[in-house]
Amino acid sequence: MKNKEILNSHYKKNLKIVTNYINDNLNSKIQIEKLASLCNISPFHFHRVLRALLNEPIGHYIVRKRLERAAGLIINTEDKVEEIAFDVGYETPTSFSKQFKKHFGISPTDYRNGRKVTTKYSNNMKLNLKIKKAKILNLDDKECIYITMYGEYSTLDFNGCWKNLWSVVKNQKLFTAGIEHIGLPYDDPKTTEVDKIRYDACLVIHKKASVEQESGVDQKTLKGGKFAMFHYTGSYKYLSNVYDYIFREWLFNNDYKLRSEPVREKYINNPERVSDEDKLKTEIYIPIQ
Repeated sequence: MKNKEILNSHYKKNLKIVTNYINDNLNSKIQIEKLASLCNISPFHFHRVLRALLNEPIGHYIVRKRLERAAGLIINTEDKVEEIAFDVGYETPTSFSKQFKKHFGISPTDYRNGRKVTTKYSNNMKLNLKIKKAKILNLDDKECIYITMYGEYSTLDFNGCWKNLWSVVKNQKLFTAGIEHIGLPYDDPKTTEVDKIRYDACLVIHKKASVEQESGVDQKTLKGGKFAMFHYTGSYKYLSNVYDYIFREWLFNNDYKLRSEPVREKYINNPERVSDEDKLKTEIYIPIQ
């Protein structure tokens, strides 16, 4: 069997392990950390890999499976709606009914009484993403100063963050050629609770910095290693679609395995100086072995 076939088999096996566990535990709280440990996929990549395999975020999959099971119980049993809500893992009948109506378009009671449902599917619009063929690179360690931010990516003050980092460079006379703007998006915003989404804005520097007196600024080493680098031209708002392509179309059709390191985004041009966001350039680095 070819390496690619072995790798695809590996991912499919992991998917079966996860879905079987979910289906067997719909009546209880399902911990994402538990799912990641079951299939031995790094927490850095679990959400993106599972979304690529399932064609939807893992959280959406769990909700959908709970509601589909509930729909079957509503039609095929005489159990009360309140009991069914608890049976499929909801803490209150109110939250269950709200989610059921959002998904199927009608209430659980109307569904039991024979009204037709209109399931709401997500819009999987095809995008013409400008992504160049992957380059396999071996990177050296890089020293950086960085600021960690938490929250939904669309609400974070990226401009203010980069300005704070550049003020350190200016104040400490750290400017050299080759300074890089690197982002570490640790979490998938489609599946992670908003207040737990973490992002590191990193400025790669070539002189030693002193950050003891700098508010909110720290320093660390970005570990080197083998990466698949994808050059993407386009708006940042489509980065999640770029990751979907990388993990669904590229990863599953190649022989590489993921390393337990976060992905990286290198921002080539400054969004404040680009008149058209479709001309923004980003290099995305996927840690592989």
